[in-house]
Amino acid sequence: MLERAGEIELPPVRRQIRGQRRNDRKKPQAFLIDTSPLEAGLGELGPIEIQQVRRKAEESLFNSLLEQHHYLGYEQPVGEHLKYIVWACGRPLSCLAWSSAPRHLGARDRFIGWNPSARKRHIHLIAYNTRFLILPWVRVPHLASHILGRMARQLSADWQHIYGHPIYLLETFVEPSRFRGTCYRAANWIAVGQTTGRGKDDLTHRANRPIKEILVLPLDGDFRRLLAE
Repeated sequence: MLERAGEIELPPVRRQIRGQRRNDRKKPQAFLIDTSPLEAGLGELGPIEIQQVRRKAEESLFNSLLEQHHYLGYEQPVGEHLKYIVWACGRPLSCLAWSSAPRHLGARDRFIGWNPSARKRHIHLIAYNTRFLILPWVRVPHLASHILGRMARQLSADWQHIYGHPIYLLETFVEPSRFRGTCYRAANWIAVGQTTGRGKDDLTHRANRPIKEILVLPLDGDFRRLLAE
């Protein structure tokens, strides 16, 4: 966080030791929950609660649901991050994970109008949606875009409460070979370009992972000035 703020400069990331796993933590424990089909219209669900669960009793349930039902599984975030469970009818419907934004993302930086100095000072004002899961037995039309819209109105205040600063821009990646990003587009997210497929620690300058579409959502109409000043 200090490096992103431009206060210190860290040495280069060390190469991973051969045979060492990136994440040696134990996998989250599985929870037994109601997995019966939930099929309804959005208005039939009743009140929908979006609960921030980091450092709360429900955090272990969040970790378990991602591990069991998201195609990427659960991975412990580093740096600033928040975790959410969406509830209705007394049941979990969805999970969302948000974390610190990647430092170098050309298409995003050009969309903002960032130079390297401004990016270093303000990268912490962007939140990255690393996971979005609708549980597989939930069939509710328009639920995903509804959650994203609600989340956009809630996240900055939660971040301010936990970390002492707001969020002005949201971002995520969509892998086109798997998804179209329809729910993000329906929630007014904007496609700004693609990743290079090289990853943050690349030394080869060649694509070594799937190229993904970058989508962003400004949370303030004056976001460019706020992220550049």
